[in-house]
Amino acid sequence: MGDERVKAEALQILGLFQVLPRLVVFDLDYTLWPFYCECLSKRESPSLYRHAKGIMFALKEKGIDMAIASRSPTPDIAKVFIDKLEIKSMFVAQEIFSSWTHKTEHFQRIQRKTGIPYKSMLFFDDEDRNIESVSKMGVTSVLVENGVNLDMFKLGLSNFATNFAASSTSKEE
Repeated sequence: MGDERVKAEALQILGLFQVLPRLVVFDLDYTLWPFYCECLSKRESPSLYRHAKGIMFALKEKGIDMAIASRSPTPDIAKVFIDKLEIKSMFVAQEIFSSWTHKTEHFQRIQRKTGIPYKSMLFFDDEDRNIESVSKMGVTSVLVENGVNLDMFKLGLSNFATNFAASSTSKEE
């Protein structure tokens, strides 16, 4: 499925929900692309998972901001790959650094940069420990097994809508 067809399907999925995140945050390794960037050199030609670019195009068209939260030990390689893939301009924040905090520090920086509350964020990652720690911050978080795809995207938006409604309801009580 080409980027345009994925984008069209992602836009249809976005249309199913009345409440959408203000910011979607992606991990890199095994979430947007199918490798650990520390295992490759800057000279290589990276590729994204099949649905990733179309999903990002749909989010951009809908005016939903995107960011990166990656614990890569080789941020220089990750940034070169982001440039090579021509996706750098899609992200309002790129927090790419090695850390033992399971991404809580990444999200604190993203929140400070964007001013977007955690409950208005949706996060995709391939590691349980990151999902658990970031979820505790109030971010709707989705564990992906083979990269972000349309099914995981729909699941994430559905979970986000449910969590957002629950957080709004609990404040009214």
